[in-house]
Amino acid sequence: QVQLVESGGGLVQAGGSLRLSCAASESIFSFLVMSWHRQAPGKQRDLVVSLTRGGSTYTADSVKDRFTISRDNAKNTVYLQMNNLKPEDTAVYYCQANRNGLNYWGKGTLVTVDS
Repeated sequence: QVQLVESGGGLVQAGGSLRLSCAASESIFSFLVMSWHRQAPGKQRDLVVSLTRGGSTYTADSVKDRFTISRDNAKNTVYLQMNNLKPEDTAVYYCQANRNGLNYWGKGTLVTVDS
């Protein structure tokens, strides 16, 4: 069974940076798409960034020019670099892997941005 484990969340001041990691239990190259989603309190879970096997990326407008997704195939890890964080970025961040029409989720990591 696929396991995804997120790490790197925490409390940061507005304007600061964090890098989240998502470690997969198997080769991330086996997945068609790897992505990060977030869910703020009382809100729905939204897609933030995604990265296809072929290297194409998508970035939500709300985080454009601030968040970047990347991967290290050798470590089976996907990263989310978050810069210039804002209080509205406060949320639980989830890693997702898609393969053969199935979505796999991690348990999430909490990011809190203090103004």
